[in-house]
Amino acid sequence: MVQQTRERTRNACAVISPAASEDGRIREAHTADKWLWVIPIAVASVVFAGTMVAPPHLMDDVDGVQAQIARNMLVSGDWITPRLNGIVDFEKPPLLYWMIALCYSVFGVSDWAARLPVVGSAVALCALVSQIGTWAFGRKTGVIAGVCLATSVGLFIFSRVQFHDIPLTLAMSIAMWAALRALDRDEQRPRVWAGLGWASLAIGILIKGLIGFVLPVAAILLFLASTGRLLERATWQRLCPGLGVLILVILAGPWHILAMWQHPPYLDFSLDTEPVRYRGFFWFYLVNEHVLRFLNLRYPRDYSSIPLIQFLLLHLVWLFPWSVYSVGLRQLDYSGQDRASRTRLLAACWAGTVVLFFCISTRLEYYTLPAYPAIALLLGSAIASASERVQKQRTRVVSGVAALGLVAILAILIAGRNTSTPGDLTSALDKNPALYTMALGHVWDLTIEALAYLRLPLLLAALACLIGAAGMFMRRASHATVAIVVMMVVFFHAARTALITFDPHMGSHALAAALKDSPPGQLIVDDQYFAFSSVLFYSNQPAKLLNGRVTNLEYGSYAPGAPNVFIDDPEFRRLWLGDVRHYLVSSEDAVQRLESLVGKDRLHVVVASGGKFLITNLVIGGSTIRKQTRKFTWR
Repeated sequence: MVQQTRERTRNACAVISPAASEDGRIREAHTADKWLWVIPIAVASVVFAGTMVAPPHLMDDVDGVQAQIARNMLVSGDWITPRLNGIVDFEKPPLLYWMIALCYSVFGVSDWAARLPVVGSAVALCALVSQIGTWAFGRKTGVIAGVCLATSVGLFIFSRVQFHDIPLTLAMSIAMWAALRALDRDEQRPRVWAGLGWASLAIGILIKGLIGFVLPVAAILLFLASTGRLLERATWQRLCPGLGVLILVILAGPWHILAMWQHPPYLDFSLDTEPVRYRGFFWFYLVNEHVLRFLNLRYPRDYSSIPLIQFLLLHLVWLFPWSVYSVGLRQLDYSGQDRASRTRLLAACWAGTVVLFFCISTRLEYYTLPAYPAIALLLGSAIASASERVQKQRTRVVSGVAALGLVAILAILIAGRNTSTPGDLTSALDKNPALYTMALGHVWDLTIEALAYLRLPLLLAALACLIGAAGMFMRRASHATVAIVVMMVVFFHAARTALITFDPHMGSHALAAALKDSPPGQLIVDDQYFAFSSVLFYSNQPAKLLNGRVTNLEYGSYAPGAPNVFIDDPEFRRLWLGDVRHYLVSSEDAVQRLESLVGKDRLHVVVASGGKFLITNLVIGGSTIRKQTRKFTWR
């Protein structure tokens, strides 16, 4: 009876005041909507933070180099000069090294601590894009844009290595949003936003040099010219260029001034690339790494530039699965005076400036990472504004690709079902070194025999494709979109599982672990530093570099006071045939050359892993290592 009375009372209140009932539903919807910002952060955290820990360990080349430079700064207390093996390396500014070193000081030196700045930047970048999209288009579009970026193929692949480009992209994105806010006529604090933008430009310079200033400024100038506001006095009053110069000098100036002061000569503007002449910090950092790199004339020539058409078309891969919505970008409004239209126009100028710049300069796939947030904002806008019919069409394309992927994976699993998997994956791989400068170059090394080592990753990838293919049969486009997001998250973890299998091939952690367990001795690297950089990080030992006076460390090796860490074949033979223990890390390709230099009897393998070897010149006795030490043999 009491319950019936209460029910009649509520119904009467609703009849008398239907607006009150409606307001309650609006408040409930608003409360739920407020928490949508968590979704991009959660997805990005699962994707990036969830794949941060080892294994896989740090790879050779850039991974181990960045981690070791940061450690050298922390240990030496020299926060100005990046060094590797005692040799100065001016290729990049120091902010990423400072960030990694800070993580070391808090969490200790480890591979996951080395990865933390890049991973944290990736998660923060997705959150920032979501926030920009929310401010410009509304919460739904903001969430979609953030999730698009978090689940795009390119951001995942390029965050696997400790590139400077993801922190740079974060700094540039902050600068672009700050400029947009400062220029917004409804903004009450334009100077605060302008100051934030200039500070972000200074941070970008400290991350990757002048590119962190040139690209965002060029994009903003293009945007202002497109809107007819370039010459307006009010525009520059809001952007505060005087304040900006002061901020740039205060934040970015000290390191550049100190580095130039410590490493003379001071002002060498010559454009020749004579390799044996040391010309100080200024020439290498400003002329060589900026001007000559843009002109594709940088020394040393340790990189390649991919063909233009391939460079452009690969963006469909890097932005997959959301690149299927790119056909809808032309239908968006870029010319309106509302906030959404201005943001779309800025995003178009932003992405176009970055891509065009690298079309006429050196072209590497990850160089256009700073364009991804802008493209994600446009894709989010296109997805959110598309009709239910159009969304279903687009999601069915992705689901169709997933279905084809599922069929291909099942065929691979069936074809390799009886293939044995002895040792590690390296023995079953093909070799295509000409392709290794590409982000997915090692994919072409895979054979059916090698794919047999990847059964677990392939099964996970098949599950991901199954989830994505299921979206084809879902009645609502939003449900299919969720299925695609889940597909990508599972696929990325399948990729991480594959990288664990690839770990011995891509890195040298096993060699470093064996070296640390072996008797003391002098380490020699049979190649340039970058070839076995993870050994030097995990063992934390200095090394002699056999025929390694090439690429990045060659220039610094001619600096006054540079340590003599480079040796040639005669010096190696003298050291190796002596009575002092030495260790050598080398690849299988060097077997015959080493045998001809010192003979088979002086080559004793401590451990072999991933087609690489740790060798010693003296037999190790009296320890468990002795069981692993054997005469150098080759199949």
